[in-house]
This record gives sequence, structure tokens and C-alpha cells, in this order.
Amino acid sequence: MTTITKLWLGVIILALLSPLGLLLPEYFKAGDAWGEWGNDTIREAAGYLPQGLDRLSQTWNAPLPDYAFKGWEGKGLPRLGIAYVFSAIVGIAATALAAVLYGKILAGRGG
Repeated sequence: MTTITKLWLGVIILALLSPLGLLLPEYFKAGDAWGEWGNDTIREAAGYLPQGLDRLSQTWNAPLPDYAFKGWEGKGLPRLGIAYVFSAIVGIAATALAAVLYGKILAGRGG
């Protein structure tokens, strides 16, 4: 098996394991995943919300908010697990495409 095949196999396994991000915090009653806090969570934890963060949070809306399809938020863990895997695949594809395009741009410049 080539190195690139092993890499893609590992990436696919990680994508399939992504629903653990739903199950483990629920099991351990841990709340939100580290770094995935919304404005309300930050305000509650810190006692305030920095103005710049509030302003920036209104600038960008994720294509798949909370890694789920619109209307699937309360449909249970099996559907959310499917949405997590789909979100992982979309993220992997976007990252791979950006890397390939960036590589072609650099190769065209000589480097």
C-alpha cells in the first residue's frame, strides 16, 4: 500500500469517527467541545463578550452551522452523526481542493 493510500485511508477513518464529537461530550456531560463556544457560552464563562469578537461573529456564517443540515438539529444522534460525517467529507474535499490549487499556482510560478 502506498503512502498516499495510507494517508487517504486514515483521513476517511477520521471522517467516519467524527460523530464521536457528539457522543463523548454527551456521555461525559462536558458541554461544548473545546474552542467551539458561541457568544453566549463565552459571555457566561468570562462574564463579558469582547466587542471585536461580537462584531466578527456576525461577519461569517458557516455553510453547515453546528455541522448539521438545516432542520436536523433536534432529530437525534443518528441523523446528526450522518451530518457530522458529511460535514467532515465537505471539509476534507475543500481543504484538498485548496491545497491542489495552491500547489498548481506555486508550480506555475516556478515555486
